[in-house]
Amino acid sequence: MMSSPKKLMRRMHGMMFKLPLMITCNEFESFILAYLEDGLPAKQKFVFEMHLKICRECREYLQAYRASLELTKHAYEGDLIGPNDQVPDDLVRAILAARKA
Repeated sequence: MMSSPKKLMRRMHGMMFKLPLMITCNEFESFILAYLEDGLPAKQKFVFEMHLKICRECREYLQAYRASLELTKHAYEGDLIGPNDQVPDDLVRAILAARKA
């Protein structure tokens, strides 16, 4: 009986992570910040980027991680609420009430 394309892809994906110089998705996640800060040694950066080439989920995760960092940066710098924007009073009251609870 022939394997379905999905089963074949899963088997190939699993085999790729057993090759030398490969990391798992969990290992990939632990290196993201160092990668984005350009703090990985050349060999680790190569392995990280190889994983990116074969793993769509991690490429999407990295993209979302970068977007989150940008949002955080803008929020920290005060860019989300401009000088002419006003926070509604009811929102301020709700936040203060939630903090007291």
